[in-house]
Amino acid sequence: MRDCKGRFAPTPSGDMHIGNAFCYFLAWLSARSQSGRIVLRFEDCDRLRMQPEAVGQTMSDLEWLGLCWDEGPTPGQTEGPYFQSCRTAIYDRVFEELRARRLVYPCFCSRQDVRLAAAPHPGEDAPVYPGTCRDLSAAEIDVRMKKRAPAWRLRLEDKTVCFCDALLGPQRCEILSERGDFPVRRADGVYCYQFTAALDDALMGVSEVIRSNDLLASTPWQIYLQQLLGYAPPTYLHIPLLLDENGSRLAKREKSLSLRQIRRHYTPEEVIGRLAFLAGLQSAPEPCDLAALAAQFSAERLPREDIVLPPALFSACREA
Repeated sequence: MRDCKGRFAPTPSGDMHIGNAFCYFLAWLSARSQSGRIVLRFEDCDRLRMQPEAVGQTMSDLEWLGLCWDEGPTPGQTEGPYFQSCRTAIYDRVFEELRARRLVYPCFCSRQDVRLAAAPHPGEDAPVYPGTCRDLSAAEIDVRMKKRAPAWRLRLEDKTVCFCDALLGPQRCEILSERGDFPVRRADGVYCYQFTAALDDALMGVSEVIRSNDLLASTPWQIYLQQLLGYAPPTYLHIPLLLDENGSRLAKREKSLSLRQIRRHYTPEEVIGRLAFLAGLQSAPEPCDLAALAAQFSAERLPREDIVLPPALFSACREA
């Protein structure tokens, strides 16, 4: 049995909202309840979406809440091995290994092409890639390469990926028919989330991934890639999403309730108490201590359905 090592993996594209904090709070509690460690890394491959000031704000918010990490950047640091934007040489090396094994292939389809060629899989937002460019000949690839740069997709085997989510139970996916070949590198050379997240978890020795249930569909892809590269996948626990009072998901781009706002009106203990209440770890949103929560943490107590934020829970932010 591996020692527990969890992770925080924020995307510095804006202020951390309460849904992000909820996820990191539970990841921290789970790791600490097992005497484990936490690694912090920033998923900032797509530099066009990034806001440099968000790195420092995120670290400040995590420290303010008491969600300390054992590995990762120090405050004020904006580059290094815990920033995906600085790990391109690692991704290049693994990509070339996959290319040498003929496990990736160039894809010239646009997003619109993919959507027109395949209907969305039931329950999924994105369509399953129909394999349009999977079996192009070398001559066809050469002609298309002269017209546009391709993305690159991982060539999946027709196999079943099974795992047991620590909250949602056994999961089974026929990965080729239900997910399809997924992109590992965009046409502009930026490596894609499925590739970088899975690879970094493996290389950083992450043994437990706690994240929102909107990423559950990504897990079979990431497990498949990790096993393909010879790594043991971590355990996964997909928590419910926090929704606003209208039932919509929280998002940085929508300026959802942020920790920056919350810090003006509440103490860390008050915020932790409210997060514990939302997670079903205490019966009322009373101030509480992280260490005490970690000592009694159990994933079995977590809700499985998405959670609508009660309007009164952070009412001081609304009234300001």
